[in-house]
Amino acid sequence: MRLPHPCGITTCWTHAPASGHPLSTGARALGTRLQGTRAYGRDGVRHEGVRARRPVRAEVRVGEGGRGRVVGVRRWWPGFVALSAIWGASFALIKVAVDVGVPPLWVACWRCVLGAAALWAILALRREPAPRDLATWGHSAVAALLLNAVPFALFSYGETRVSSVLAGVVNATTPLFTLVFAVLVVPGERRPGPRRLAGLGLGFAGVLTLLGVWRGPGPGGVTGGLACLAATCCYGAGFAYLRRHLSGRPHSATGLSAVQIACAAAESALVAPFAAGAPRWPGAGPAAALLALGALGTGVAYILNLTLVRTAGTVVAAAVTYVTPLWSTGLGALLLAEPVGWNALLGGLAVIVAVALTRQPAAPDPAAATAAPAVPAVPAVMATSPGSPASTAPTAAPKGRQTVG
Repeated sequence: MRLPHPCGITTCWTHAPASGHPLSTGARALGTRLQGTRAYGRDGVRHEGVRARRPVRAEVRVGEGGRGRVVGVRRWWPGFVALSAIWGASFALIKVAVDVGVPPLWVACWRCVLGAAALWAILALRREPAPRDLATWGHSAVAALLLNAVPFALFSYGETRVSSVLAGVVNATTPLFTLVFAVLVVPGERRPGPRRLAGLGLGFAGVLTLLGVWRGPGPGGVTGGLACLAATCCYGAGFAYLRRHLSGRPHSATGLSAVQIACAAAESALVAPFAAGAPRWPGAGPAAALLALGALGTGVAYILNLTLVRTAGTVVAAAVTYVTPLWSTGLGALLLAEPVGWNALLGGLAVIVAVALTRQPAAPDPAAATAAPAVPAVPAVMATSPGSPASTAPTAAPKGRQTVG
């Protein structure tokens, strides 16, 4: 087919390059693909090297170096939206429970119990074996404290004093704390470069904007915001602990998550009755919120996260971090009639940009690229919502090959 060219050249489409051709490697651009053409001028003289674009189906290429399988957006888009919506709704569900008087410790306990039940049911349906060695259970118990029992209680306590909108946006700072703790405790982790340092600074400036520190101490607002911030700090420490002690173990991710959430349920159940008294029936609505928070936010969302990683790759799955605050803000404003101040919008935007700066890969080193694939300094796909299992064990990274900014 011949197409007119603005310079008087008529282009003729050739067949697509074969797999492995330089034009076919790397990630395909969404909506367009570059292909070689033959071009002829008005005088009939053939012109080589002219290329054009044609619209193609939106797709991403999953695999190392762009050599993996091609996956259409239609395959992973529904799971992406569902996952971000479930994690974003977690903050509104917490608010529903604590507003009717459910103690924060019992909110955390019921979430862990229901989440563990969902994950062990999934494990049984898949007929996957659970880890049995004591070392894995011991490390999982520590990870459960850092990633589930403590931060779940802190977020629940924080939302007794702040809105679910603010809690959801503060939760987006988790990758920033993950980077800090990874540099401090993970062997072989290089210090962040100027770009990532700028991202950290912008992120914490966004947090101060979110908290509205210029207003001075309010009626519990700063305390609640700091509790949510402490929860995300626990997430960062927990992810670094996972990366150091549970990476590369020969267990399925589902099995590790089931063990970890079971440990968190036991830890919460040991503390809640003594610190918060006996549990009470909160009513049908709050009970349904707790059921969704545990079974959906921890069980179903985890399966969606794992499926998204396998279907679309870690880059797409990591992008859920940017969308979750939008859901938490929208649901809090529309369903709970929570106010959204200018500082929440400005601070949230600063946090999202900061996370993008800390995660953006640096230009690859050609020598290193031929030896081993680059590994992000921060685990690319980690559950960053309080409704998620937060226990996807990262793959062990080759020492000295981390790409830093």
